[in-house]
Amino acid sequence: MLEVRPLGLEGVLEIIPRKHADERGFFSEVWREDALKDAGVDVTFVQDNHSFSKTRGVVRGLHFQLPPFAQDKLVRVTRGAIFDVAVDIRRDSSTYGRWVGLTVSAAQWNQIFIPRGFAHGFLTIEDGTEVVYKVSAPYSPQHDRGLRFDDPAIGVDWPLDGEPLLSSKDTAAPLLADLETGS
Repeated sequence: MLEVRPLGLEGVLEIIPRKHADERGFFSEVWREDALKDAGVDVTFVQDNHSFSKTRGVVRGLHFQLPPFAQDKLVRVTRGAIFDVAVDIRRDSSTYGRWVGLTVSAAQWNQIFIPRGFAHGFLTIEDGTEVVYKVSAPYSPQHDRGLRFDDPAIGVDWPLDGEPLLSSKDTAAPLLADLETGS
């Protein structure tokens, strides 16, 4: 049903749904609660988000929400491709400040699960990329936070071609050393 691979940080998983193809096209169960629960992902999702980026080189993130609105995320790409990143921001974790990255694309038909306690972001690596993701808590502006995508203390190796396109919010995000995590 689903192939699940751990990605090196506790709880961060690559999930690859099975695709059934024929001459008409394909069918795939991209999310199934019982299959994810069997894989150890016991989360209730409450909101779906959809982003579109016109060009490659767009960085969105690194984002997270403070408790009690911290979010688990299940991210997939319906068109194009991203380099997706999760950074451990759990201060009591042995992997605090470490990151993991994964190329997620419509062509690979893979997804990434990022549990609460991680900052999340992505870089579009193809023009016209659309990302759809489920979250376990609704958006809360009062709890919304960011982490600087290029913090040298974290050292994410973004596959950038030139300067990234960032929102003003992401440009002003704090470094890990100055981060409020609520934990």
